[in-house]
This record gives sequence, C-alpha cells and structure tokens, in this order.
Amino acid sequence: MPDYLDDLRLAHVLADAADAATMDRFKALDLKVETKPDMTPVSEADKAAEELIRGQLQRARPRDAVLGEEYGVEGTGPRRWVIDPIDGTKNYVRGVPVWATLISLMEAGEGGYQPVVGVVSAPALGRRWWAAKGHGAFSGRSLSQASRLQVSKVARLADASFAYSSLSGWEEQGRLDGFLDLTREVWRTRAYGDFWPYMMVAEGSIDFCAEPELSLWDMAANAIVVTEAGGTFTGLDGRPGPHSGNAAASNGILHDEMLGYLNRRH
Repeated sequence: MPDYLDDLRLAHVLADAADAATMDRFKALDLKVETKPDMTPVSEADKAAEELIRGQLQRARPRDAVLGEEYGVEGTGPRRWVIDPIDGTKNYVRGVPVWATLISLMEAGEGGYQPVVGVVSAPALGRRWWAAKGHGAFSGRSLSQASRLQVSKVARLADASFAYSSLSGWEEQGRLDGFLDLTREVWRTRAYGDFWPYMMVAEGSIDFCAEPELSLWDMAANAIVVTEAGGTFTGLDGRPGPHSGNAAASNGILHDEMLGYLNRRH
C-alpha cells in the first residue's frame, strides 16, 4: 500500500505558500471582490492562492490532474489534487478569521476517486489539520509538532453538540422540519460554518455536523481528516466519502440517528 507521506509533505508546502498569499491580503482595504455566476463572492486572493498551488503542483507532480474551485480541472489520470483556495470566502472578505485553504489528493479506486491526503490550513486562526490514508489525522504547527486527532465517544443525542452552516439551505431542500427536530434533541447547537465543524468533529470537540449543499472541493480534505480521526463522513444519502453534493460527519456512533432526522422531508 502506498504510504502517501511524500504527498502529505508536499501538501504542507503548498499550504505554506497559500497561507502566505492569503494572509497578505486578509483585511486589505483594497481587496478586489467579484461575484461569480452563482452569486457567491470570489476575491483576488482566492485566484492568487489557487494559481500558486497549481504552479507548484505542475513542477512537483506534473503527471497529476488538478481540480480547483476557481479554474476547473486540468489533466487526467488516477491521481487528482482537489483545491479550495479559500473555503469561507464570505468570512474572508468581511474580515472574519474563520476560513481555510483545503488541499486534498484523491486517487481512483472502487466507487470513484477517494481522498487519500488532506490538509486544512486556517492561518488566521493559527491552526492546521491534516491526514493521510492509513496514518491517522493530526493537528499542529508542523508535521513534527503535532497531536493526533480522535473523535468523541458521545453516544446519546441528548449529550451531543451539533454544528451546521445556516438554515436557508435546509429550508430550500424541504429538510428544515427534520433539521429543527434534531436541534431540539441535542445538548447544544452552533453555526460555525464551512470547514471548521468537520475539524471539530475530528478533534472530538463536537459530535456531528452537516451541510445540505457542497462541492467536491469543499469536502475532500475534510473527509479524510474526519475518517482518519475515527469518524464517519458521508453524504446525506449515507454514501461514504465526499461524492453526494452534501455532507454529514460524525463520531460514527450518532451518524445514523443524525441522517434519520436530516432526511425527513415535509
């Protein structure tokens, strides 16, 4: 079995470069922001960070394909790097420090491409999380200064902490009633949003989270970190991995109960 540690080291190098670029423009008064066709914002920093990562991948892994949020897919083959240059652009452009660069390596396998390396770097929070298939999930300042991640052992909804992004997406899909029923059953709810709840699931500081509408680059890196920390990452349809256009992540124990609520449609 390949060990992926060289790829993981490269992903850290890519994240270092992206962190420098994104932090340089964070809270810049002259930051340029455009609106994409789907009405979501994109900043010059999103584009610059993705260009930087693509350039380094072209030199270091010329045979690998690359899929990024801003510039689509380039190349073909069994290995594909998946990049979200700034996950949490709305936070980024408003000066909220909760945003991250997501870098994942996916490999062709049974059931399509599966993440085998993931790095989630949130420089404004001073945090980074990462995982490689078969090697566990970690958080820390660097590969050598890291602590291993482990999901929680909370086994009852009444004791559980549940995180989500916003209410509007659940309402648009007709899932709001089930979502609200779930919030009434749990101990605590918080809307941290974007990448952060998945990292908290991996750390064991919350017990499960879900989002109703996502793209592959929003999920690939998060999925491998959660699963290597001992958790479960699926779509709302229960399909393992980041392929369903939405996501549910948990400590594994509460996963089926969460999905039961979130799939109740009115």
